[in-house]
Amino acid sequence: MEIRKAWKGVPKPVRQVITLVVGGTLLIIGGLLIVLPGPFTLPFVFAGLLVLAGEFVWAQRFLERARTEARKADPRKLFKKKPPRENS
Repeated sequence: MEIRKAWKGVPKPVRQVITLVVGGTLLIIGGLLIVLPGPFTLPFVFAGLLVLAGEFVWAQRFLERARTEARKADPRKLFKKKPPRENS
């Protein structure tokens, strides 16, 4: 709780800049990991949105939308084997 009090004691413009830098960095890393080979792409994206949502309303809305879309995704469909095609 002391950390939260100290964070709220920081002037709002300074908090927003710090949040933007940290959250933006996490989003950029997540975006780079989509293109570059490497694991753990989505956790960086969600962590960046989570950090940004702490200070910005637009990020809260975007994070909520990402959560609802992630809930809709069924991982069983991604790895479901498709029946072989018949040769015609």
